Amino acid sequence: MVRLLILINVAVFVAEIFAGDALLRSFALWPPAASADGMGGAFMPWQPLTYAFLHANGAHLALNMLGLYMFGRDVERTVGARRTWLLYLSSILSAALAQVICTGLGVLPSGPVIGASGGVFGLLLAYAVLFPNRTIVPLIPPIPMPAWVFATLYAVIELTLGVSGTESDVAHFAHLGGMAGSGLLLWHWLRGTARES
Repeated sequence: MVRLLILINVAVFVAEIFAGDALLRSFALWPPAASADGMGGAFMPWQPLTYAFLHANGAHLALNMLGLYMFGRDVERTVGARRTWLLYLSSILSAALAQVICTGLGVLPSGPVIGASGGVFGLLLAYAVLFPNRTIVPLIPPIPMPAWVFATLYAVIELTLGVSGTESDVAHFAHLGGMAGSGLLLWHWLRGTARES
């Protein structure tokens, strides 16, 4: 499943190169008020799914696919392909919901959102829940830490950046929404189940 998701993301990115803004206007996640704002796109019911397969540039795609590969492989080996897809799907849908709610409340500026980050954050949380004591060495800072610490710190950083409005072009609340969707599904599946360390 992880390899298939990476392949789909890469294929869609290649299509973006040739189609340009046409794909973004139709398949990015536009806030429900976008059509009234005359921003060039309008909210459509398929966008809470399709936005996650679009990327702004090669670096955006590469970072998301690296995260998908790093965390998704072991999650898939543990819970299987079907459940990995369900985790990913619940993460991107809950990320979209968080983004739409925050935009609707005026917490975020109104604009389109693209990228697989919500799904990747969901898989990061799943990895930290399933393998809490596995060591992760982030790129910055290169300090080894248990997976649960890494995921917790990342969530705190995302919340801080989202509340402060820092990097307003990054969908911090969508990232947290992705973690929430994955967490709820994992909680449902893992009640009373022993976890691997």
